[in-house]
Amino acid sequence: MDSIKNSQTIQNIQNGPVAEKTRAEAAATQNEFSNLANSRQTPNTTTATGQPLTHYHSMFYTLLSWQNPRATAISYAAIILAIFAGRYLPIVRYSLRLTWIVLGITAAAEIAGRMVLGQGFATKMRPKQYYTIPRETLDSMMGDLEQLVNFFVIEFQRILFAENVYATVAAFFASLTTYFLIKVTPAWGLALLFTTVLYFVPLIYINNKELIDSHLENAGNIVNEQTRQVRDMASQHTSKAMEVSSNTLKQYSARASEMVGQAQTKTAQTAVQAKDTAVQQGVVSPETANDLHAKTEQSLRSAPSAPATEPRGPDTLQAETGSAEPVLLQ
Repeated sequence: MDSIKNSQTIQNIQNGPVAEKTRAEAAATQNEFSNLANSRQTPNTTTATGQPLTHYHSMFYTLLSWQNPRATAISYAAIILAIFAGRYLPIVRYSLRLTWIVLGITAAAEIAGRMVLGQGFATKMRPKQYYTIPRETLDSMMGDLEQLVNFFVIEFQRILFAENVYATVAAFFASLTTYFLIKVTPAWGLALLFTTVLYFVPLIYINNKELIDSHLENAGNIVNEQTRQVRDMASQHTSKAMEVSSNTLKQYSARASEMVGQAQTKTAQTAVQAKDTAVQQGVVSPETANDLHAKTEQSLRSAPSAPATEPRGPDTLQAETGSAEPVLLQ
């Protein structure tokens, strides 16, 4: 074995360019996985509500942004292999088979050892103290689990409340596509599709960032221009509606003033005619008629009159508030 190990052929293989390339790739891969693990730090950015993010935000961002291409590619390949294994391999059945085989061998060895040697083989192999998970490890695992769950909870709410409108639109199309694809595509196919999209869409964006950003900026400008036009049209229609309502209020106010004045004049004329008729017929004396007439005029003066000023229409409130928006009359 020593001669084979020290032979020139083995030395050429171990120190050749292929071995050097393999060791370099292995060292680079290990370094990238270390960088990915070290990226699990709480970012300085916060949500729109001011809440801090989890360290899984920075780790998944580093993973999906292909900053460590070897680690990202290996994680993608591992997920794809797991999907195909879950689809084509009866993992649960294999696990149960392995379990009963191991337990059967252990039980048989223990029984055979006790019958032949007086002590079972499993008893001899039993450790002095069973292995337990340290509390620190459990606390660390629970902390990571809490951060992972909160990562999905926070991201769902950020998408739901449109903290990033592009992410909300993308989630809308993803859910809409899933709604129709789930009728014809199995679950493992959907998992394969969305895993591929999740990994390669960021890569496409990174490689074409300037082009995609320019198109997004143009689309945003078009949307803002259309929004401004709609807002201007709404403001014009609101101003016209306010002007029409103000003119209508003025017309009704003028008609009301005219009708009140006519009613008061007619009442005064009727009172004078009634006084003269009563005096001529000798029903009352002139002095009593004059007193009644004076009281009637006094009651008419104290009756409510038409307003001397114009009512506060929408245009008046608009001038007072300095706003073109519709104002609710109080």
